[in-house]
Amino acid sequence: MPLSAVRSRPSAPRPIELRLGDVGQLFQTLDPLPFRERDLDAAVEEYIVGWAGELSPKGPLTIVLHLPAVQAEREEARHAGEAIRNFFSYRREALSWELRDLFRIGRTSLAVGLAVLGACTLFGVLLRRLAPEGYLVRYLDEGLLILGWVANWRPIEIFLYDWWPLARRRRLYGRLAQAQVQIAAADIPDGRIH
Repeated sequence: MPLSAVRSRPSAPRPIELRLGDVGQLFQTLDPLPFRERDLDAAVEEYIVGWAGELSPKGPLTIVLHLPAVQAEREEARHAGEAIRNFFSYRREALSWELRDLFRIGRTSLAVGLAVLGACTLFGVLLRRLAPEGYLVRYLDEGLLILGWVANWRPIEIFLYDWWPLARRRRLYGRLAQAQVQIAAADIPDGRIH
């Protein structure tokens, strides 16, 4: 579904603007849920999230839907703001679940990694005590130590890096869930997108 942007003055906070021929273009057509609970069309979601990500991370967001006058008067248009906010509120909640799941996996991975590191360190100490000094003992000892640290790679990756993008996206969805949605009647002939 093609969308077109309407650019506003750069000095004012820019709203996220969509020019649509029909209010139904906002939502997935095969979604059987009531209008206020429908999923946004994937292209519409990507457009809104992409534009919102380029705006200042502070302050309220505004979404302006430009619709033909006939479409702007429909009941669905009056509830479009609530439907958009509901969608992003659900997306934020889903990312919260994903973040909690990621931290749960991180904690489990950390427990396993620390246990492997402890076992490798202990086995290395035993190996040094039981075997005579030599290159083979040193090779095995250092190999065990490396194996122990490699076992901790995934939890370190989760706790240092993996959660940031999810948290950032969750904040953005939270802002979009509170966005003010305005309907503007536009002069779009024949209900086509321009």
